[in-house]
Amino acid sequence: MKSVARMLLLPSLLVVVAGCAHRGPYEEAHDPLEPVNRVVYRFNDKLDRYVLKPVAQRYRDYVPVPVRKGVRNFFSNLGEPLTLVNNVLQAKPQAAASDFMRFTFNSVFGLAGVFDVASGWGLPRHHEDFGQTFAVWGFGEGWYLVLPLLGPSNVRDAVGLPFNWQLDPALYTGTRTRYSALVLRTISVRADLLSASRILDTAALDPYVSIREAYRQKRWSDEYDGNPPEPDFFDEELSD
Repeated sequence: MKSVARMLLLPSLLVVVAGCAHRGPYEEAHDPLEPVNRVVYRFNDKLDRYVLKPVAQRYRDYVPVPVRKGVRNFFSNLGEPLTLVNNVLQAKPQAAASDFMRFTFNSVFGLAGVFDVASGWGLPRHHEDFGQTFAVWGFGEGWYLVLPLLGPSNVRDAVGLPFNWQLDPALYTGTRTRYSALVLRTISVRADLLSASRILDTAALDPYVSIREAYRQKRWSDEYDGNPPEPDFFDEELSD
């Protein structure tokens, strides 16, 4: 029933997204919920500072690098079905075929993805999700959002989240395994971001704005597979 409800909710949410112009990172952020977003941001920041970051630091300090790399590879491999499906939906058959071979080779020869043998065989990792697919289909990013626990997002990406989760293999395991995998994946990802968070803490005058703009630029780059078009400021000035 929950899956059906999400499917019925999708059209109405996409109408909201479609009503927003397709905005690039060089345009001002559409952030009408900023007061609420800042409250959620402060909650997430305190949770990170007092829980996630200390745990991630100990994970990095005490878990050997080969083990951390194996954990990272394992969860990266679990994300391949999501990428494969979205490459199909974005009409990228060559990338989808590469994703399928990559997932197969790493699952079989890489011991469930613990070892990334596929990259050495010329099959690079792609990164696709339903938020990117909706962008390719022409839906604008909508309002900027800060989600509890999950962090920066926007209406378009938030609509895609339930569909992303449905393609997570960990969802179909037992409750204990599912939540253990969620915790370990969160710690692994946070450990990889320790250096970035130190830069943000020391350099940002307003971390909220810095994170918002960094997120928008990253998603813009993701939409174009790392090669976003350069803004044509001259044409914009003429149109004004």
